[in-house]
Amino acid sequence: MLSVSNLEVVYDDVVLVLRGVSLSVPSGEIVALLGANGAGKTTLLRAVTGLLVPHRGKITKGTVHLGEEDITSADPAEVVRKGIAQVMEGRRIFAEITVDENLRAGAYTRRSRTEINESYARVLDLFPVLARRRRSVAGYLSGGEQQMLAIGRALMAQPRLLLLDEPSLGLAPKLVEQVRDIVVQINQQGTSVLLVEQNAVMALEIAHRGYVLETGKVVKDGPAAELLADEDIREFYLGSAGGERRSFAEVKSYRRKKRWSA
Repeated sequence: MLSVSNLEVVYDDVVLVLRGVSLSVPSGEIVALLGANGAGKTTLLRAVTGLLVPHRGKITKGTVHLGEEDITSADPAEVVRKGIAQVMEGRRIFAEITVDENLRAGAYTRRSRTEINESYARVLDLFPVLARRRRSVAGYLSGGEQQMLAIGRALMAQPRLLLLDEPSLGLAPKLVEQVRDIVVQINQQGTSVLLVEQNAVMALEIAHRGYVLETGKVVKDGPAAELLADEDIREFYLGSAGGERRSFAEVKSYRRKKRWSA
């Protein structure tokens, strides 16, 4: 579905953020992308969706393919038309208009009214709370409801691939569980998912495969179940590494030293 190969991204012609990143999202799967703040996760999504330019970034090396098609230089609207939709960190809903208007805005690249209405019905079936509040102004929704609206709006484009940037951020544990279950349901309905998350346990529990990104490089990847069981991953992402070790690489180095001195 998605193939990113040896990608380098620079901001302001000076700051190198991605340093030869390669990853793939097979058709029909959920792939988790893990990493601390500043690792380059959001930059990777911007590179895929064509949103680097507004942030003064550009791809200086590598390629992005959707299936067999090279979309490295595609603009954002073209990327959406080709089948990729993104839910940005922080939801980014249109707060001043209604839930209904937000959802229909998500279908702006589509022309068939029948298909749009089918997608609308699907979204309201996935999110019954939006059906009840579709005439409400979106800015008055709770944080969890706004996240559901953001996901629903993306689904209105009928994407083949859905990019989710920190969908659990700022949500209560029960709402995190709801979002997790919704992501699984969306995937089971045929949409591939690239899930960017700092909540590693939640992401790896539902993903088929995972990648760990640090300082713009992939430092580990593999089947999600193996990453979830990996001692280094658990030590860093479950917070048992200690405050003095601020990176996954430092955890790995620390654990090697412990083994060698044993």
